[in-house]
Amino acid sequence: MPNDERNLETIPDGALGLIPLESCRELGCKVDQYLVGWREKRLHQHESELAFRDYRRSSYIISTSVPRFGTGEAKGVIKESVRGYDLYLMVDVTNYSLTYTVCGHKNHMSPDDHYADLKRIIAAVGGKARRITVIIPFLYESRQHKRTARESLDCALALQELTAMGVDNIITFDAHDPRVQNAIPLKGFETVQPAYQFIKGILKNVPDLKIDSKHMMIISPDEGGTNRAVYLASVLGLDVGMFYKRRDYSKIVDGRNPIVAHEFLGSSVEGMDVIIIDDMISSGESMIDVATELKKRKANRIFVVATFGLFTNGLEKFDKAVADGIIYKVVTTNLTYQTPELLSKPYYINCDMSKYIAYIIDTLNHDSSISDLLNPYERIERLVSKYKAGETL
Repeated sequence: MPNDERNLETIPDGALGLIPLESCRELGCKVDQYLVGWREKRLHQHESELAFRDYRRSSYIISTSVPRFGTGEAKGVIKESVRGYDLYLMVDVTNYSLTYTVCGHKNHMSPDDHYADLKRIIAAVGGKARRITVIIPFLYESRQHKRTARESLDCALALQELTAMGVDNIITFDAHDPRVQNAIPLKGFETVQPAYQFIKGILKNVPDLKIDSKHMMIISPDEGGTNRAVYLASVLGLDVGMFYKRRDYSKIVDGRNPIVAHEFLGSSVEGMDVIIIDDMISSGESMIDVATELKKRKANRIFVVATFGLFTNGLEKFDKAVADGIIYKVVTTNLTYQTPELLSKPYYINCDMSKYIAYIIDTLNHDSSISDLLNPYERIERLVSKYKAGETL
């Protein structure tokens, strides 16, 4: 049965309210369109009951704003009542395209600014909502998830702060280290993998792939992402390989120990199409280094796949890598800000996550299990079967 026909017969846990902050406005509007369309068509046996009041609306987005004073200080404002609502707040902490003015100077919003705005909106709710779920695709400070010296544990602190403010559930995508949820063991925390969307995006854009262990391989660029690569390889029936990052621990450059070399662990990749999968592309140096090493080992086409395409140093290196034949396609999602330049690149494949997020919100609002959404094994199998049979995806 297609997910559009999900049988949600349970009573909603309050009227649905969607609050995409300005950083996530475009994605939030797409999610809202799916929710409106599904609920307009859905026939429910209890729809005449009081519990289903406001079940069908022209939009589920709650109007909010975060105005700023001349000093750069701000306040969160909710422009309509949210009493008894089941609220879903969406924020993209990596959206650097937004600006605000401080004493006449223009500042680009940092992750700290976006996180502060999220707290302002939660504070504006004032405990009136029935339930608050925060959807924060790139988990705030997730790269600072463990202490290795006299360091702050920013991600754990942020999770505890949100739950102390009344947040019931936190949903993120491909957390850098899911064990950070141990900081809030009595609250809901889900880290969602976009494996299905990755495979769908690649199969829709590349018509001549041979998905078997003789022609394709999944590679993890480091030991930390091995589980991600093993899962995808198991679903597709492929072999898996891994690179080990040998670092110079005597130096710290840009907050981390520089990589000395990438050591490969795995079988031969000669003549194979290769998918390198990771949680994020930051500067991109690591991904390009891994792709270069694979090309030295005579790999065929190389797909660079990551949940978050941050491209903090721009796209020039990727343009050159594609022109030199090192990288064939770059695949990321729209869970973080995408520049018009990135979207215009012929080698870029954009995986839209709005429908998936809408499924999760719709299901949770009905207090139903999202287990089948979190494990896309069967959906990927069906997709690959259609592709091999030559059917249109």
